[in-house]
Amino acid sequence: MFEVKEKAVDLGEIFGVNVFSDAVMRQSLPKAIYKSLRRTIEEGLALSEEVAEVVAAAMKEWAVSRGATHYTHWFQPMTGVTAEKHDSFISPTADGKVIMEFSGRELVKGEPDASSFPSGGLRTTFEARGYTAWDCTSPAFIKDNSLYIPTAFCAYTGEALDKKTPLLRSMDALNRQALRVLHLFGNSAVKRVTTTVGPEQEYFLIDKRYFDQRKDLILTGRTLFGAKPPKGQDLEDHYFGQLKDRIAAFMSDLDSELWKMGVSAKTKHNEVAPAQHELAPIFNTTNIANDHNQLTMETMKKVALRHGLVCLLHEKPFAGVNGSGKHNNWSLATDDGQNLLDPGSTPHENMQFLLFLTAVIKAVDDYADLLRVAAASPGNDHRLGANEAPPAIISIFLGDQLTDIFDQLQNGGATSCKNGGTLSLGTTNLPDLYKDSTDRNRTSPFAFTGNKFEFRMVGSSQTIAQANFTLNTIVAETLGQFADRLEAAKDLPKALAALIKETICDHRRIIFNGNNYTQEWVEEADRRGLPNIATTVEAIQAIRQEKNLALMEKHAVLSRGEMASRAEILYENYIKTLHIEALTMIEMSRRQILPAVISYKGHLANTIAQVSQAGCDVSVEQALCGEISSRLVSFSQNLARLEEAVEQAEAADSSAADKAAAYRDLVFSAMAPLRQDGDRLEELIDAAYWPIPTYSDMLFNV
Repeated sequence: MFEVKEKAVDLGEIFGVNVFSDAVMRQSLPKAIYKSLRRTIEEGLALSEEVAEVVAAAMKEWAVSRGATHYTHWFQPMTGVTAEKHDSFISPTADGKVIMEFSGRELVKGEPDASSFPSGGLRTTFEARGYTAWDCTSPAFIKDNSLYIPTAFCAYTGEALDKKTPLLRSMDALNRQALRVLHLFGNSAVKRVTTTVGPEQEYFLIDKRYFDQRKDLILTGRTLFGAKPPKGQDLEDHYFGQLKDRIAAFMSDLDSELWKMGVSAKTKHNEVAPAQHELAPIFNTTNIANDHNQLTMETMKKVALRHGLVCLLHEKPFAGVNGSGKHNNWSLATDDGQNLLDPGSTPHENMQFLLFLTAVIKAVDDYADLLRVAAASPGNDHRLGANEAPPAIISIFLGDQLTDIFDQLQNGGATSCKNGGTLSLGTTNLPDLYKDSTDRNRTSPFAFTGNKFEFRMVGSSQTIAQANFTLNTIVAETLGQFADRLEAAKDLPKALAALIKETICDHRRIIFNGNNYTQEWVEEADRRGLPNIATTVEAIQAIRQEKNLALMEKHAVLSRGEMASRAEILYENYIKTLHIEALTMIEMSRRQILPAVISYKGHLANTIAQVSQAGCDVSVEQALCGEISSRLVSFSQNLARLEEAVEQAEAADSSAADKAAAYRDLVFSAMAPLRQDGDRLEELIDAAYWPIPTYSDMLFNV
């Protein structure tokens, strides 16, 4: 058993203690160097070698004083996880000793092997050189006695090989177009517009002793077999429920570790499914939020092990219970403190807000296919469309207040808006509550939630980088279109009103405030012409559409070659994921489930013989043995079909797209009946014979 110990935490003492923060830079850098670095961070000005050299020296001194012995360029290749190579600060001297050194060149540039990471054809095996470049907008930090330097990763020829580079490019693209729009409103004081994000991270925790007995969890992150337990989330008693001592201790430890690295972990609670939980941070600029989310996922796994737990980030680790997502709360902020998606007290009169709002609506409608692929993964295919997750159809929830304003604008002009007022709870012992003007809709994949949009389709294991560089780019495109039109207008107020009205009319189809889980909505969405992209294989096709290639190229976020490489990487990942899952399922079937069932069947046969000899009724035993036998035959036949499906898919001499489709149509479809048989066998045989921990074991014994 693991002892739960309460630890007192002084948040003021530990927060950001391992971060080379602005406060540390201000204290450790000469004033001129500090100001120059801030201009690089805030205005995108070039970083001089002189500044880099001074910053590197200060960063090294600070890191060494905090116990660091190594440094690493920390980057985010197309694997979906982070990468790091650690070098020590030591440099040998002539007298056989060492000194601690770290140059500006080492800070700014690294050189990992680019051929060992996915490139989708951009690089071949013999073309090994790649570079990492310091992202000075995301602060360096210390972890495990190493100085971590956030970096971008590119090929020798300059192509982006990572998730961060297009994210940074997209932030620049949106900034350029948003400033054009703001200047039309007479706002010349704003120098930069930045997207902000707060990603809510869902996850499961199970006991490590059960995890270690589940080959499927070890190799694939999800259970390939597992009968539904007698109790799941049926009573809705886990959501926001009291934290178990062991879970509370884990969360406290996690908070401390994240706070030390400057991650503003804010909210923690039990989620809907048993053993499922959530952590939400305070919003930050998008690139920092992305880095922090990667850190969060890595730290969750590490801290869980300290408590004898394993953190599961797969979107659907357990069939039949809620899966895990990562709700991406996205907004637009200016350097003078404005939230451009804040409606204010009179949103019907706030033309700036309405223009930015309609820009987002048009962007999402025009490029729904790109947003869908941003949330596409083999794991998320199990989640999207289930009744705890948003469907694969992208729609926007606006709520009563904004929908009413849109109705008014379509019918001549908005003159009023609905207000929330107050809510009385019917007793003097409780205060009246301020009532928001709009309810929330937890079924919507893209919901306006007061001053931001919540993109709820992103999977729990996914990086938020692609979702956000997609959002940034499509909104940049729409804002650019708006700016082109308004800059040419002779009567700006009239042109502005006409543009907002026209956009509402043209894109009203994507606004839906109802229940996204119903079949009626699926049918209605089809009538509206909204795409229903069910699987990752279908979603990837969007990357190769001419309009999407032209979009990314126009805004210099991804070249056509970089887009093509990403499509190939996604196809390859899909193929490899299903291949591993199928082989794992086959191995578990042959080496664990079949022997266990056969052994129990033999035991049952012996029991029948002995009881029959005693002259007793064996009808119950015979019926059970008969059902096990028939189910075992079916299991064996379906196992053979899965093996054949894998062979057929692997033998397909075709493109990555065709091979991925073969895995979806042949392998994925063959896995379902095998699992159905396996799960029924789990319910039939003696628990003492079943070779792997059950759902009840894993979900309710933490």
